[in-house]
Amino acid sequence: SSSTYNKLWADAQVELNSLLAQEFPAQPPRPEKDRVVFFQRLATLYVRYVQIFRQLEEAYDQVVHPQKRKVIREVLDGVMGRVLELKNEMVEKEFSEYHYMDDVIQDLKLTPEDIEIPIPRYFLSERSKVLQERGNMLSNILNLMEVVERPKPVGVRALNLEEAIKIIQVSERARQGRLRAKFMREIQRDEERQRRAKDRDLGTAAIDTAVVRIQKVWKGYVQRKKTKREREEEMIFLGMAMEPRHTQPCPAMTAAQANEARRRGKQEEHEEDYQKSIVAITDKLREVEGPDMRETMKDQIRQWFIECHDATGTFPDYPEEEDGGSTLIFAEKTPQQLMEELSAKEEEDANKNTKGKEEKKDKGKKDKGKGGDEEEESGLKMLPSAFLGELEVGQKTFGEVWQNRTESKNFSQRHEAELIKEEKRKEIEVEIRLQVDELMRQELANWKLAVDKDKGGKAKGGAKKKKGSKSGKKKKKDKDLTADRNIESLYQELVEQGLLKQSDNVKLQDYLGDYSYLGTTLRQTDIEPMPSLSDVRQVIALYAVLPLGSQVVHEKAPLVKAILLAGPAGVGKKMLVHAICQETGANLFDLSPLNLAGKYPGKSGLAMVLHMVFKVARLMQPSVVWIGDTEKMFYKKVPKEEKELDPKRLKKDLPKILKSIKGEDRVLVVGTTHDPFNADLKSLCKVYSKIILIPRPDYASRYVMWRQLIKKNGGQVTAALDLSSLAKISDGYTQGHMVQVVRSILTERRVQQLAKRPLSAAEFVAPLAKIDPVFQDEEEALKNWYAKTPLGKKRAKAASGKEGEEEAPTKGGKDAKKKGKK
Repeated sequence: SSSTYNKLWADAQVELNSLLAQEFPAQPPRPEKDRVVFFQRLATLYVRYVQIFRQLEEAYDQVVHPQKRKVIREVLDGVMGRVLELKNEMVEKEFSEYHYMDDVIQDLKLTPEDIEIPIPRYFLSERSKVLQERGNMLSNILNLMEVVERPKPVGVRALNLEEAIKIIQVSERARQGRLRAKFMREIQRDEERQRRAKDRDLGTAAIDTAVVRIQKVWKGYVQRKKTKREREEEMIFLGMAMEPRHTQPCPAMTAAQANEARRRGKQEEHEEDYQKSIVAITDKLREVEGPDMRETMKDQIRQWFIECHDATGTFPDYPEEEDGGSTLIFAEKTPQQLMEELSAKEEEDANKNTKGKEEKKDKGKKDKGKGGDEEEESGLKMLPSAFLGELEVGQKTFGEVWQNRTESKNFSQRHEAELIKEEKRKEIEVEIRLQVDELMRQELANWKLAVDKDKGGKAKGGAKKKKGSKSGKKKKKDKDLTADRNIESLYQELVEQGLLKQSDNVKLQDYLGDYSYLGTTLRQTDIEPMPSLSDVRQVIALYAVLPLGSQVVHEKAPLVKAILLAGPAGVGKKMLVHAICQETGANLFDLSPLNLAGKYPGKSGLAMVLHMVFKVARLMQPSVVWIGDTEKMFYKKVPKEEKELDPKRLKKDLPKILKSIKGEDRVLVVGTTHDPFNADLKSLCKVYSKIILIPRPDYASRYVMWRQLIKKNGGQVTAALDLSSLAKISDGYTQGHMVQVVRSILTERRVQQLAKRPLSAAEFVAPLAKIDPVFQDEEEALKNWYAKTPLGKKRAKAASGKEGEEEAPTKGGKDAKKKGKK
């Protein structure tokens, strides 16, 4: 019901209020010298913000009141941005993309599911029409390509003598085999008939033996069935197994899901009604209250002219539009104060250029003198936030407008006209003020002209020179190579060339994996744990999905332009790329070296393809540019067999393109590699700011995956299937291997036999044995490679306690360096 979601929103705002009080304490907090304590503070804030994020996301998805949704959306985007800022800060302080917060979760009495990053549903729901149109356009182009490229039927070829003889031999042998089988079947029937005739002559002793045997089998069957039932009841009683009725879809859950879908339908209806009311109320206000507003403003401005003239003997200069226009006049100030303020502003603008030069000269001197002060205040501080201001505004709006509002008369949760009037009245006032300013500026010029004519002087400041743009070199604008073409034709060409592809229908939650429960414990014993697949899923959601899904978040949050996914073959790197596209409704461009081979040759061709891809990516954002086998682009030495493909084509031009991506461009470059050792690490790290290492699945993830994959492919998990042993023996195998094995076993025929012959772990052993796993050496090599990346190096220094040596010289010169060495 609406009250449930209103309460959920109110609870989230109360929690947010307590966090804002913590973020803005009465006295600024002292810098924290202990890195572990500082990280704990960050982790606690992060977990609490994620909790608020989850509550607000659910409230925004289900609240039907359009004006409430507007406020919730602003706060939701702010919380999302703050979560990303805290994540970025944790990475900088801990020198790792993965964090283990099991102790924080335990302290806050939460479960790992409670800190799972939710994907806001509005990413897709609010763009559903656009996505549908784009999907139709893509499928039409692909269908057209299939029609054009459909191969012609091959003509019937005559057989040569050898082939004809072979076919005749096969047919004849098959005919003989069938005859032989028929003959053998008749012999078996005769033998069976003779045996039955002998059995009829047996005495009573044989009959008794048969009876006993039947009883023995039946009693054994009944007892086993009874024992099995009792065991199941015991497990249910102990809470180790679920009752059969709970495995079926619950009617209450089904009803709740139907209710949620109905509320989403209501949202659209109420939003449409709200937009119509805005137009109607604005027009009415402009018509009814507009003329009165205009006349009142004119009278007030004329009164100000007269007061200024009486006080100073001259008419004032009318404030410029960029300075605020007549809004300065309506501030509660005397004419003298206002004149002084305007003249002071002019002087400040005139002196700005000279001051700038002096500041640059003095900057070096000041920096030198800062050493002593910084040494006193050395330590770790929170970075400034771009979202806390928005959160404060959202919190204030909730407190003033919605917290204590009585809605007893608004049971259907439709919009409130009075709130629209309050909001639009201010907009109309601004609109009218701009019109009045133009009129009154002219009127003031006429008054000045009339007064100066009497004095015989020249009119002052009638038409004030507008501030010109800063002189200097204009930024060179990139030449548009396809200015004469529309976006649809570019889109079609990219699809036809195979550079724009349809993403697979997979979600981020389909990337299965359990939480790492021993991360903190291992780090406390100086062992760097391998991240779990759940951690990988979280990082992808934070770095890729949330910024691509929200324009506000992408513009203000720490900008991530390119991500590299590195890991063994089969760990799901390509799946993650497709999941990012599906969760955000992004286009998928494929610039893999193998896909580019032979397309758009030469320098001009490369410039054209990059221009087209990134032009379409920007205009039809969000977009993901995928570069598969990205190590080929950064080869130290290109192998002979790949020289013709020219895999290093993009190496020089891609970094230039990445520099041109700004906060307003929701474009993300995602590279994937299973063999990063062959790449030049320095060039690779210049392009990819975030390198995410994806490991092979751990025991907990394998257990979850076996269960889900078997169910997904039509299998049944019964007591006969020992999943724990299966997860244990499949150590080293990737998700791709597991999918391959499950599909090979669960054939259509095997699925039909499940009722009589349930699955067992032994069936999976033989197919697994035929596949080479990811050995420990390969994983260690990947870890060693990652340790050479910029973040890996920082982590290694932090682990060996040398980060003090690196940071100290920048803070306080030689003395700080000595302290670091101690």
